[in-house]
Amino acid sequence: MTLCPLARFPSRRLVLAGLAAALALPRAAQATLKPADQIDLGRIQSYLNGIHTMESPFDQVAGDGSTATGTIYLSRPGHMRIVYNPPHPILIVATNDHVYYYDGQLGQVTWTDLDNTPAWFLLQKTVELGGDIRIDDVQHTPGAIRVAATETKRPERGRITMVFSESPLQLRQWTILDAQNKSVTVTLDSPRFGLPLNPQLFIWQDPRGQASGG
Repeated sequence: MTLCPLARFPSRRLVLAGLAAALALPRAAQATLKPADQIDLGRIQSYLNGIHTMESPFDQVAGDGSTATGTIYLSRPGHMRIVYNPPHPILIVATNDHVYYYDGQLGQVTWTDLDNTPAWFLLQKTVELGGDIRIDDVQHTPGAIRVAATETKRPERGRITMVFSESPLQLRQWTILDAQNKSVTVTLDSPRFGLPLNPQLFIWQDPRGQASGG
């Protein structure tokens, strides 16, 4: 996708992370995991599948040092809304297997299939680590677990590294590295899980007032 015209702002593909990745390198074999890593991955998989809704402010930092903030809303399966705070007039809505991207500065809307974005596996009905998602690395730091993963069938598209607090187990951050070696890190700020969300959040309505799909 083309670069976002906002100065020092991540590419649209990276913004779509706003949530969701290995470099364009030869395919690496799946990591050899220790029994303790397998146990942790089982816990993480169960935890991710237990997330039904989430609302969280976030801080975003791109590899070039540019920053942005906003709020992310998630309703599994298949729905997400990301609203960026001024001065970045960006709105992203995932619904009905599509992701819509509104650039208020240009007054333009673009869209892509959900499975073309790094967010796709987090929005699946069932998250399966080690199936469609290949685990490349598991690291433990004090109080946290870092899991690096790529798409099993398309590892050249990039890598996502998720960071979970260990006690309690909770998603706190993810970093996406795309095939052009561009990165963006999203950190959740006091996320709330399991709360009721208005279904209207996940209905795509063109901010320009034009007829829209989705």
